[in-house]
Amino acid sequence: MANMEVNVAEYGFSEENRSYYVTYQVANLDPEEIGKLTLRLEDPVVVKSGDLFLTVYLQEKYYPFKSEEAKRNPEDFIAREELEMTAYLLDLLED
Repeated sequence: MANMEVNVAEYGFSEENRSYYVTYQVANLDPEEIGKLTLRLEDPVVVKSGDLFLTVYLQEKYYPFKSEEAKRNPEDFIAREELEMTAYLLDLLED
């Protein structure tokens, strides 16, 4: 768990789901951790090549990349999202 790495893989608007989304790639998890997260996460999860991909759908008002500041400085917003998701996933794994 100490090596878990969370990265924002993709974000935007899904025409199919008519919603904003952020997809996170979570690497360096062991099979037990992947199983635990798959069961505990409510959002769609896919496992590819040992990495967990989590897609979170958001209402427009909660979408973190919509502001002008986020468009000017996306690296800061991506880093914040990665930290927040890391903390959330660690909390789920500790239960």
